[in-house]
Order: sequence, then C-alpha cells, then structure tokens
Amino acid sequence: MTERNRGRPRAFDRDRAVLDAARLFWRRGYSGTSTRALAAALGLSTSSLYAAFGSKAGLFEEAVRTYAERYREIYRQAVAAKDIRTVIERVLTDSVHEFTRPSATHPGCLISSAVMTDSASTLDTGAYLAELHSSNERALLVRIERAIRDGQLTAGTDAVALTGLVQSVWHGLSARSNADTPREDLLATARLAHQLICRQLTSPTS
Repeated sequence: MTERNRGRPRAFDRDRAVLDAARLFWRRGYSGTSTRALAAALGLSTSSLYAAFGSKAGLFEEAVRTYAERYREIYRQAVAAKDIRTVIERVLTDSVHEFTRPSATHPGCLISSAVMTDSASTLDTGAYLAELHSSNERALLVRIERAIRDGQLTAGTDAVALTGLVQSVWHGLSARSNADTPREDLLATARLAHQLICRQLTSPTS
C-alpha cells in the first residue's frame, strides 16, 4: 500500500488551481503567462489543464470571476446596513481587507492590476469590469438616495457626487494595494476618508 501511495498523483484541487493561476496572471499578465507555465504552476499536464478549464482563456475567466465577484458581495452587504455612515465605512474598509488578504489565500487585487488590460480571452474583461463597477456604483447610489429621502443625509446632498467620491477613494485604495501598501496604512486612509465624508455630510449648510 505504501508503494502504491507513493506514486499516486496529488488530488486536483480546483480552488487552489484557480488561486495559483490568478497569482501567475497577476505577476506576468495574460499574454506573458504561457499555457506551459500555468500547467507547471498547477502541477498538471497541459492536456489535464485543458480538460479542467477548456483553455488558458477559460482559466483566466474563472480566476477573474472568482476574485472580482467578491467585491460585488462586499457592496451588497454594505448597502444593507441601516445607517448610511456604516454603509460608506463598510464599502471602504471591507474592500481594504479583501485587497490585502494573505497571499496564501489571495492573488492580489485583480481589479486594478495591469493584467486586466492585457487579456484577449473569451471573457471581455473590459466589459465585465465596467459592468461590475457600474453595478456596485448603482447599488451605492440607490442607497445614498434612500438615505437622503429618509433624512439620514441633508436634503441638499448631491447623491451622484457623493457616490463618485466614495468610488474614487475605493479605486485609489485598490491601486495602492497593488503597490504593496500595508493593510494598516490603507485602513488608516479609508477611515480618514470616511471621517471627512461624514463630517462634511453633517456640517451645517451655508
């Protein structure tokens, strides 16, 4: 039994394979990552890689969707909070925690990575990201408009401008995470941005 087990190939872990592939795409870009390199990183033969994912493009698409969709869920959960200040705080700080998850379980933020503009895959990455950002922004805008109607924000609050401000901070945090800015520094920035936004929203109107 021992001899048979020694020669047995390792079990295929799809989640781990997608993570390893995403990490390789993040470092090298889509074009710079060969199918051979992917197969070696995943511990698969090229034929096994094709059998599991269909193609290099199929693997890339699964990696993008796996990690990018987490941000949609962050927004879904954040906008469910009762207080709009909590909504904004959660959008920013929960995203920072996602951006900076341990490398053993996360490939880095693919959202603002150069790999996302370097893909000729079956997934139209540009269109997919545009839809993702639009969906998140729309969810936040609807929640801010509701907060204005409910009196949580002053009647003169510009919902579109506030949404744009939060989104701009979000994208800046994402970009800085890809520059290896430490989590605590990003959280400090997110918290300060949140404080300044809330202070402005509660300031007396002139």
